[in-house]
Amino acid sequence: MVEDRLNMITESINENSIDIDKISIEGALHLMNEEDKKVAFAVEKALPQIAKAIELTVSAINRGGRLIYIGSGTSGRLGVLDASECPPTFNTDPEMVKGIIAGGDTALRKALEGVEDNEEEAVSYLKQERLSNSDILIGISASGSTPYVLGALKYGRIIGASTVGIACNPESPMADLSDVMIEVIVGPEIISGSTRLKAGTAQKMVLNMISTITMVQMGKTYMNLMVDLQASNVKLRNRALNILKKVTSVKDEGEALRLLEHTGWSVKEAIVMEKTKLPAKKAKQYLKNSGGRVSKAIEMAENQISSGGVV
Repeated sequence: MVEDRLNMITESINENSIDIDKISIEGALHLMNEEDKKVAFAVEKALPQIAKAIELTVSAINRGGRLIYIGSGTSGRLGVLDASECPPTFNTDPEMVKGIIAGGDTALRKALEGVEDNEEEAVSYLKQERLSNSDILIGISASGSTPYVLGALKYGRIIGASTVGIACNPESPMADLSDVMIEVIVGPEIISGSTRLKAGTAQKMVLNMISTITMVQMGKTYMNLMVDLQASNVKLRNRALNILKKVTSVKDEGEALRLLEHTGWSVKEAIVMEKTKLPAKKAKQYLKNSGGRVSKAIEMAENQISSGGVV
């Protein structure tokens, strides 16, 4: 196994940084920056596979399933981070996107030896989470060979969940266990084997794409604005007011406030009402029929109106 790891791209020696311990701080920073520039290009090559993963994710959520990330070390922390950002950013149920890390919450702050080698622990966590065939399971592993992640994907296959692998080595064992395999080959790290660097950056970029574009597809944005927010405090109510004034003809603060209060501070409903001049009940129905997508709801209402049909 040691020999196999040494042959992995993520574990190999980066010839560009062989003298990093001898050069100036600024020189080392330039070197690191040059290596980091390669990450976005590596991610670009994987866009077709990332798109397929997002399609599976949207499908899973539409059928009532969840998006579950699982990994160890840096990879696990990145999954937990991405999952934890979805509720405040997109007003999702905390159960919709979840992150599991080998060793549990303790491992978020403290490196735990050996937990990444335990396939049974991964299965135990997934059983606790009641993984089902409605869910999508995304395994994250820079090497692509972490036993904890492989065990999770094997169990996901048995359960019938959709499975996706994210790795930074080609032809990893994860590929045979994944419906979609995302390989982002960023090359050797400037510090050999330190996959929190380019590999970690690549994984973070991929996770950003998966969660963000999934939420866009789920109608969590209008244009590029976060319209599915919960206006639960002064800051968020001000944001709701500003969004409504920005995307509609309503410019008066008082009028915007009345409209939002009438909809129970539903920004999406208020936008559809103002754009179509429909009452709240009708706007809500069009939003429901459009799967929560504001643009689609407005289009459906306008088409109905222009055709002379009953709105």
